[in-house]
Amino acid sequence: MLTAEIHQEAILSAQTAVALHRVKYGNRFTGCGFAWVECYEKGNTKMGKSFKAQGFDKSYTGGYKFWDPANTGGQDITEKEVGAQAYVDTVKQYLPDVKLYVGSRLD
Repeated sequence: MLTAEIHQEAILSAQTAVALHRVKYGNRFTGCGFAWVECYEKGNTKMGKSFKAQGFDKSYTGGYKFWDPANTGGQDITEKEVGAQAYVDTVKQYLPDVKLYVGSRLD
């Protein structure tokens, strides 16, 4: 189950990863875009409901999405991808069998 504690830890991990990326690479803009976390669990299961309870919304492509978990406040796609990957990595430590992936696209 995606608990509030795991979710908050994953968000903090995403924010930290973006901050470290900014320190390492500075203000290097690589392109405007979006990144999110995709969860492919059925929404009527306990697992799916736990993701929905933490703010995941139904996706047009199936499953559920959580947009920009680091809440970067910018448009740089690389920063958004770094944050989304950190979120996925953190959740996977607790829920290794969950179908959780990073999605992104240029704008």
